[in-house]
Amino acid sequence: MSYPRKLQEPRGLAFGTCVAIVEPLARLLTKRRWIDGTKIPATGGCVVVANHVSHVDPFTFAHFVYGHGRVVRFLAKAEVLDLPVVGRLVRATGQIPVYRLTTEASQAFAAAVEAVEEGKCVVVYPEGTITRDPGLWPMTGKSGAARIALASGVPVIPAAQWGPQDILAPYAKRPRLFPRKTMTVKAGDPVPLDDLRELKPTPDVLHEATDRIMDAITRQLEDIRGEKAPAQRFDPRARGVRQIGNPNAPERPRGRRHRTGDSA
Repeated sequence: MSYPRKLQEPRGLAFGTCVAIVEPLARLLTKRRWIDGTKIPATGGCVVVANHVSHVDPFTFAHFVYGHGRVVRFLAKAEVLDLPVVGRLVRATGQIPVYRLTTEASQAFAAAVEAVEEGKCVVVYPEGTITRDPGLWPMTGKSGAARIALASGVPVIPAAQWGPQDILAPYAKRPRLFPRKTMTVKAGDPVPLDDLRELKPTPDVLHEATDRIMDAITRQLEDIRGEKAPAQRFDPRARGVRQIGNPNAPERPRGRRHRTGDSA
């Protein structure tokens, strides 16, 4: 399969193994419509931010980023990386675990800053979970991506994806694989954050940076869908909707980790 840009960095054995598994499935089960992916820097540290519409979109989005010449490192929920076999393989690829809504969430921030400062491409879903918006528009974002970008000085590339929800709707259990669905992904210009980089990262500064990031993602999705997003971004906290996990499932007791107010 030819890609818009060739990989220019070592991918390692574990990542190469994942590519060997995921790439043939992506070719078999999906069609691709990739727009402006070369706006992702070919080299050097960067944060790529995207909307989250399905449990399958990390795979389809990774395909997009890899197809434009970058090894993908997600800030990924720790539940996946803690799985016995799959988790070990995924962790070996350099993915960064996030223990959402816990006191350990800050460790992901430090690891992500270190990664981008080493010249790596880190992918962040600023919403922190699959959107709860009824129309699948981006929700309010968490501050993780903004904090990484402001601490490291690397560019933030906004992107939007549409189509993975046609394979697997949010929190559905049965995928709809055929006929093949088109995965549309569009990247945009770097989010303008230069005026905020020299400021102390106060809650107000982080809120402003996060709003700019979510606005940029939403604009890409509006272009893809040919529609306007709601004027008011969906806020799960204000609506009383649980922040992680299936919002329609009963709450389960969490483990020994303590909750905090935010996560990456």
